[in-house]
Amino acid sequence: MNGESRKLRLGLSMRYFGYHLAAWRHPDVPVSGTLDFKYFLKSAQTAEEAKFDMIFFADGIGVRSNDTPKGSLARDSKNAELEPLTLLAAIGACTSHIGLVATASTTYNEPFHIARKYASIDHISGGRAGWNVVTSWSEQEAWNFNRNEHLGYEERYERADEFVEVVKKLWDSWEEDAFIRDKQSGIFYDEEKLHVANHKGKHFRVRGPLNSARTPQGRPIIVQAGAAEAGRELAARSADIVYSNAQDFESAKTYYDDIKGRLAKYGRSADQLLIMPGVTIYTGKDRQEALDKFNELEALIDPLTGLALLYNVLGDLSGHDIDGPVPDVGNQKVRSIAENLLKVARKENLTIRQMFNRVAAGSNKNFIGSPEEVVDEMEAWFKGGAADGFNICPATLPQGIDDFAKYILPELRKRGLFRQEYEASTLRGNLGLDPLVFGK
Repeated sequence: MNGESRKLRLGLSMRYFGYHLAAWRHPDVPVSGTLDFKYFLKSAQTAEEAKFDMIFFADGIGVRSNDTPKGSLARDSKNAELEPLTLLAAIGACTSHIGLVATASTTYNEPFHIARKYASIDHISGGRAGWNVVTSWSEQEAWNFNRNEHLGYEERYERADEFVEVVKKLWDSWEEDAFIRDKQSGIFYDEEKLHVANHKGKHFRVRGPLNSARTPQGRPIIVQAGAAEAGRELAARSADIVYSNAQDFESAKTYYDDIKGRLAKYGRSADQLLIMPGVTIYTGKDRQEALDKFNELEALIDPLTGLALLYNVLGDLSGHDIDGPVPDVGNQKVRSIAENLLKVARKENLTIRQMFNRVAAGSNKNFIGSPEEVVDEMEAWFKGGAADGFNICPATLPQGIDDFAKYILPELRKRGLFRQEYEASTLRGNLGLDPLVFGK
């Protein structure tokens, strides 16, 4: 695709009440929204009307917050939500074009379960399903699955690599035209077009075949969000989309070039993998209105929940002066995110309070300003080789997607950066990815 006709890709990340720590306290956010199907459906339908490529649900399989400092857990809203695959199936029945992507862990699932569930959503939706591959990292999740502690870093990614390969084999159990369903002859499927995985590896023994036909997309889209070395290799080998995290253009471009540069050794070209950084946008009719929205949420942050938020990323900072510099206490659980935040803290001389205010506003890059200012930033990243598109992570829902549709979308289209209509019936087609060839 030439540079003139190239369009950026957009995903809407939907979880909890939005990506700001204090979102649930905003006066216009419904406090029971995370357990209300219609709450999520409304935002999904707004995104579809705006012609977004996909909606995206992050997920964890446990309440991952700690009561550190004491009293912070009771102030945390991230403890009750709908299971995302169930939610996606319901949303899929009420939408017609938008992609449906959800997270599922390779640490506490089995490949057959994942292959079957996502294949079913792909069939139900007519080819719009996507799987965000993650490795679980928290003790809280381990405690829910017969373990006292989570798997080590290397083992998690080793298991994830094999897990993805098994799922792909299962999705290739049947060729596209395997099912004849000929009542007269009595032949239901062509035996030559059935492929049994017979996988025997270090972590999994899976015979197959998958009891599902080949899906409308060939297989669901694979999304990967890891930024560490093992995650980058997994993305380059198997992913269609990378959900990346970068706090500035230079970091985003470095990451973009690194991932794209790994594709050739797996026989892939640069256009076979889309990199979509997460961004949180604060906008309005002008810059002042955008700042007012940002400041309104910042004023709702409880210092205890701010410190607890940093605990999960940077470790326990409660013994340090919150108006002093951000220390590196080491042994962080998610190394890549911790390194990114510490780099920002050093570069900008942030205090702990400033850092938790920053992270509370969304751990992704914040674009704050008028529609023109925000789109200037998006265009610079897109045309500058730092992004193929963006995962929009609204500070609050549904206000964030409503503001995007009202203010940002018209400016994107005015500049010819985003579609007017969907081009295809499947997520793969709308993303501009080549159709899959069986067995590859």
